[in-house]
Amino acid sequence: MKIYEKINFTFFRFIIFVLSRFEQPLEKKYYMKRHQDILDRLTKEKHLEVLELCEMLNVSAVTIRKDLKFLEQKGLLHRTHGGASIENPYINERTVLDKEKISVEEKNGIAQMAATRIVENDSILIASGTTVQAFSKYIQPKNKLTVITSSLHVVLHLINDKNIEILQLGGYIRHSSASVIGNYAEYILQNVSCSKLFLGVDGIDLEYGLSTTNLEEAELNKKMLNAAQKVIVLADSSKFGKKSFARICDLSRVDEIITDSGISDIKRKKLEEKEIKVTIVNGL
Repeated sequence: MKIYEKINFTFFRFIIFVLSRFEQPLEKKYYMKRHQDILDRLTKEKHLEVLELCEMLNVSAVTIRKDLKFLEQKGLLHRTHGGASIENPYINERTVLDKEKISVEEKNGIAQMAATRIVENDSILIASGTTVQAFSKYIQPKNKLTVITSSLHVVLHLINDKNIEILQLGGYIRHSSASVIGNYAEYILQNVSCSKLFLGVDGIDLEYGLSTTNLEEAELNKKMLNAAQKVIVLADSSKFGKKSFARICDLSRVDEIITDSGISDIKRKKLEEKEIKVTIVNGL
């Protein structure tokens, strides 16, 4: 081998050596930044779909799934079907007093919008939960309104309005939600029909559907669905991407979801693809 060829070969090997030394740190730096971007976005939005992360970071779904698996192993997030959540997507039961302190402005905005869905001489069903409790504060019918509800708090909000006829469902009282459950309530619902059900939930998942923490409450909600011509879900954006113990129904049963501006564009579009009207409001 000629001397200049030896020099060129040695130089070439040197270049390869240098590149090999820097290749791994650069790659590591790149995916570390990507991981940080994922965590920053999750901290803000609480739940993200794989497709959202692919578009945001301009990488493949395979890469995102590997990232999410790695971050879950480090205890930094929770993987869900088709995405990830910064919080545990499986919800534990909390009391009404605890829930009332969460997303207060968002719930009031949702509640005020929901009140506009009531028409003259309407008959409606109101389930339990802090968002529907807030909704009841904004109900001010000009003419007769019939309300059937499982929530004791809703009754207390409406009881002084003489334009409102209230049918309080009977049964066992759940202390954590201040609402009734059981066969007595379910029996009454088999013999009534209302124009709308205003439903609060603990979780909304694109595949799993609507869910709540209590199995008996889920059963009562199912009877409410059958007694209503239209189903309107009132839920702040923190409920999306979450599952709870008791499944209520598939999203195909839902006509409209009223939520706040924290919902992502991709989730909104996926819901609209299911022919669900999504109404977004600002908090009060």
